[in-house]
Amino acid sequence: MRAAVSTTYGPPEVVQVQEVAGPEPGPGEVLVRARASTLEAALVAARAGTPWFARLAFGLRRPRNPVLGGAVAGEVVAVGPRVTRFAVGDRVVGVTRMGAGAHAELVVLRQDGVVEPVPAGLSDVDAAVLASGPLTALPFLHVHGRVAPGQSVLVIGASGCVGTAAVQVAAYAGARVTAVCGPRGVDVVRELGAAEVVDRTSEDFTARGARYDVVLDVAGASSYRHCRRLLTDDGVYLVTVPSPAILWRTVWTSRRARGRRGVVAFTGLRSEAHKSEDLRTALRLGAEGALRPVVDTAYPLDDIAAAHRHVEHAHKAGTVVVTFG
Repeated sequence: MRAAVSTTYGPPEVVQVQEVAGPEPGPGEVLVRARASTLEAALVAARAGTPWFARLAFGLRRPRNPVLGGAVAGEVVAVGPRVTRFAVGDRVVGVTRMGAGAHAELVVLRQDGVVEPVPAGLSDVDAAVLASGPLTALPFLHVHGRVAPGQSVLVIGASGCVGTAAVQVAAYAGARVTAVCGPRGVDVVRELGAAEVVDRTSEDFTARGARYDVVLDVAGASSYRHCRRLLTDDGVYLVTVPSPAILWRTVWTSRRARGRRGVVAFTGLRSEAHKSEDLRTALRLGAEGALRPVVDTAYPLDDIAAAHRHVEHAHKAGTVVVTFG
């Protein structure tokens, strides 16, 4: 089979499509012929080996897993012994462990892992996107932000993979959403349910005088220090990108029963049971039309290096997708 392989850290060109041995499903496992996967900022960091904390997760000196990729949608082509949930021919979508292995033509998933049937009416691309950004947005907003109807939510980096999901999740929960993004994403996030949109290239969102119950910084573009005065008295600043400052702030403010808080969370380390629940929620909302999978650009596997360059440098409006012939 063909796979996108990177055996060293470096620029996008270190990722090369190679012929590698195909996996075989073991007991309780299914073999999936991939049709679509996704490429997020976290995987670009895993390929580059920067910033520093990426190597803590993906390997100190070299990539622990030479094939990246977490979300995958496709068709079951073989099942191992004791598989009862799925059969050959089923369309499924799942998430691999530690964001590894999905950028390949064949992917093994455990039937008791994070994998679900693709609902009728959703394409493989739709399903892969719903298994990506929403699995970060849902726990951040529901678990750590506790977003409720009538609250105000600010999403910084609203037009990217996680941001487009976050805008929709918060709006669906009944919150009033203000989205901060670049000019390319202004119309997109407004269509997704943002009540107000701030073009970060022409306006400083911190100077608007508004206050928010939840600030979700999906790209680590700001900080708790800069956003603290934007929070309501019991507001929370959430960020997906760790730093020494926010790690300290998370520990310090977690002791408070009330007051402004700063929180970084590692959603990839959540239990598979919780991830599965979030995946089912995302797929249900997608099938109902309440959560729209937004695709920025789709790249075939052969153009995987270009996909990495796009995620690394472009101002996106949605999720970057990797497709397989």
